[in-house]
Amino acid sequence: MNPQRVLDELARHQLVDGYPLVVDLERSEGSWIIDAASGEKYLDAFTCFASMPLGYNHPGMMDADYLQTLKLASLCNVSNADLYSVEMAQFVDAFATHATPEDFNHHFWIAGGGLAVENAMKAAFDWKARLLGRNDFADNVNDLAIVHFKEAFHGRTGYTMSVTNTLPDKVGLFPKFDWPRISNPTVEFDLDGNICNDIEALENQAYAELDAVFAAGSPTHDRVAGILIEPMQGEGGDNHFRPEFLARLRDYADTNQCLLLYDEVQSGFFGSGKPWMWQHHGVAPDIAAFGKKSQVCGIYAGPRMDEVEHNVFRRSSRINSTWGGNLVDMVRSRRYIEIIVADGLCDHVLNLGEHVIAGMREIARSTGAFSNVRGVGSLIACSFDTAEARDSLVRDLFNHKVIALPCGSRSMRFRLPLIMQQEEADILLNAVESAVSRAVSA
Repeated sequence: MNPQRVLDELARHQLVDGYPLVVDLERSEGSWIIDAASGEKYLDAFTCFASMPLGYNHPGMMDADYLQTLKLASLCNVSNADLYSVEMAQFVDAFATHATPEDFNHHFWIAGGGLAVENAMKAAFDWKARLLGRNDFADNVNDLAIVHFKEAFHGRTGYTMSVTNTLPDKVGLFPKFDWPRISNPTVEFDLDGNICNDIEALENQAYAELDAVFAAGSPTHDRVAGILIEPMQGEGGDNHFRPEFLARLRDYADTNQCLLLYDEVQSGFFGSGKPWMWQHHGVAPDIAAFGKKSQVCGIYAGPRMDEVEHNVFRRSSRINSTWGGNLVDMVRSRRYIEIIVADGLCDHVLNLGEHVIAGMREIARSTGAFSNVRGVGSLIACSFDTAEARDSLVRDLFNHKVIALPCGSRSMRFRLPLIMQQEEADILLNAVESAVSRAVSA
């Protein structure tokens, strides 16, 4: 098909409101997307919503053995949950060796980040129900709840809509569960990287709300199955939390016999310069959900699950799906892991992130166009005085062939390829500086 026809042809059958370009899958390379329709070149600072860690056509993805394995996996879409293969075992071994944290011995694979989070919640519900002595599958468990946070985005599936709190159009007009929603004590940073808001007051507000949830006599005091949080809220605004706050959540979970659940779909799988963002804070969850960059989505869980004998990781088919992930994605994920480890991309992206953050702070100092520059590794954001100012800059960057993303009410985020070079990061910074200058002079 002629690339010029692609958008019109798609629009005949579906909503086409994404980027007005046609990705050239053959010619796009590294941090650059080529528009097959126009031939224009775009710097990719959004990486398909944080799902493309190595950019386009990485040389390591052209390895002959890998391509042969990928071909075999693509010819047979086997049901991995019940039909096992060497290719699957190779992936699981690579993931367990380089990505899974120590002592997290339970894995579950599925297609879709929202479904990963949903199965983390299901694992927590089953665990809590059994702790309460509800072991008959006919027992009523409709009173169980998940504590979650304002400005969270956990997905669009049945359960996750009840714990998502970003734009109303994501969850409006769909039935939801009324579970406890807690204020999110978000850190704000000055241009030297220091905390500049009264974070302890915000945390104390959250603690008071949590205390009310767990207070004796409250409807939920012994019915909370899990506390669910993104270690860094992504779509809600790239909101960061202090390690002290996550440690306190760990205490609430332990004291009140519920599980601490992390949603690392956006922030995990080496994007922060560590396998998982929670490792920067040193506060481990009981279950973590992952997806996007990992290609295969799913959850890993630790030893607290085995406090219940017949938990979902021990009892057959309590959580399951036909394909148990996808074998092609598993093969690709294994290759990503091999390249990330061999090329030292964790250290590389940590240094790259520091360079971009420093550059963004310098632009903020000299122009006053934005503030609260924050992030780690490939996950970087800044905030504007208004949503209109943010949206204008994002549009201007796209018009000048740089793709960035809005998030939250008035923030812009970058999701950088792990392989982005400093010269390309400088192109990004120069584009931001030029866009800001154009806005000032307009």
